[in-house]
Amino acid sequence: MSIRYSVSDHVAVVTLDRPEALNALDLESLVELRAHLAQARDDDDVRVIVITGAGAKSFCVGADLKRTLPPTTSFGASFVKSMDRAGAEGIYVRLMELSSLRIFKPMIGAINGYCLGGGLELALQCDLRIASKSAAFGLPEAVVASIPAVCGIQALQRAIPSAIAMKMLLTGCRIDAEYAHRIGLVSDLAEPEALMDCALQLAREIASNGPLAVQMIKKVIETSANVPLAQALEFTELAWGAMRESEDRVEGRKAFAEKRKPRYTGR
Repeated sequence: MSIRYSVSDHVAVVTLDRPEALNALDLESLVELRAHLAQARDDDDVRVIVITGAGAKSFCVGADLKRTLPPTTSFGASFVKSMDRAGAEGIYVRLMELSSLRIFKPMIGAINGYCLGGGLELALQCDLRIASKSAAFGLPEAVVASIPAVCGIQALQRAIPSAIAMKMLLTGCRIDAEYAHRIGLVSDLAEPEALMDCALQLAREIASNGPLAVQMIKKVIETSANVPLAQALEFTELAWGAMRESEDRVEGRKAFAEKRKPRYTGR
């Protein structure tokens, strides 16, 4: 298996486990990754998802270039097919784009070592990113006469200042963890040996909050990102109304009044 999966304390940990290939993703591992993320999405015991890479050398360096050579099927013939069929026929970037999974549970990228190409595009799809101080980030596709085709062009522009994003995209240069933290690409830095402890601490902190509220916040953010403010506010009010009578919201208020820790059930 190229992906390891475990659940503890309401946190699912998804580990890319191909250290011999710097955790590069081939077709098999992409399919497996999506299956585990869907499993975490549908498991009511899971409230937060952490994605990381095996070993200290690499989070993920994107697609496995040795195992994603151009196929014999034409792009035009594959382009109009289903995601799974297109992925099997060479349009593997569709499998790396995760929005179709509709995951509203928070995802944390615990980034150790190289985070390059599709690996950075995977990390950019996480809601929070924590990096080892030894991490390095980049989108080097232009260097090998390609482009970031998953979400990197758009997501990097949203995550950091445009001028820095353009420099990274056009030159293919790498930035280190300290610089990534300074420009807001990652929220926290950790010593390499403490990375997972820090990521799990953050995950458990989030998991201790009302799970429906946390997921609704993410849903509101994603749904209202590109709509007029009036429409975004109206959707936010509807989301608040949907949450108003939830058992967890009642429990949260009771716990506050009784000065105790709330016991949330996700209902």
